[in-house]
Amino acid sequence: MAIDVQDATFQKEVIEKSMITPVIIDLWAQWCGPCKTLGPILEKLTDATSGKVILAKVDVDSCPQIAQAFQVQSIPAVYAMKDGKIVDGFVGAQSEHVVEQFIKNLLPEPVVVDVKALLAKGDEESLRAALAAEPTNEAVVVALADLLIARKDCSAALELLKTVPETERVRTSVAAARAAFVPKDDFDKQLTDLLVRVKTDEDAKREFLELLDKMGPNDPRTGDYRKKLTTKLF
Repeated sequence: MAIDVQDATFQKEVIEKSMITPVIIDLWAQWCGPCKTLGPILEKLTDATSGKVILAKVDVDSCPQIAQAFQVQSIPAVYAMKDGKIVDGFVGAQSEHVVEQFIKNLLPEPVVVDVKALLAKGDEESLRAALAAEPTNEAVVVALADLLIARKDCSAALELLKTVPETERVRTSVAAARAAFVPKDDFDKQLTDLLVRVKTDEDAKREFLELLDKMGPNDPRTGDYRKKLTTKLF
């Protein structure tokens, strides 16, 4: 998305923003035919960066201070600004290919994440970095889940394991999480006491369901007790 810049807003919209994000300055005018050809190309290609590059459009007829600062002699004139400094530019209408390369030069180099190396390290920081890079990588998900299980964070492990398709490897980790789960409450006793009364006592049934809601779907006991309730009622 392009922003229209005036003399009064140039400092805020261009110079200050360039300290964070590269800004392309398009110096143009309504009467300029080549500007009307170049403008849509600039807008299309900057939009494609999803905010990684900003396009600032400056009508030189309504922005004499900016035009003077850039010593405009011919338009369209396009400049790239980073960290408050002009780093590149061109004058005249250019092909889409040339503009695309111009914008590409402003983008940061993509960060290459070596997921295999992170997985081999096996510590939580490395596994979470690998997960951020490849959130559906089964090996990464299982390795992190196993680490969480080892420190008794079984609810988090079960939630993580839901993010990948169920395979034998995933089922093994799920079983380990359920086996390692140590409740810190007396829900088991309450539910067991209520279960014998749920069929004939509506209050007992309501209280039983409220306890299941309180435990939540991440508690590995919830599913088991729902099955017991169904068996008891039907």
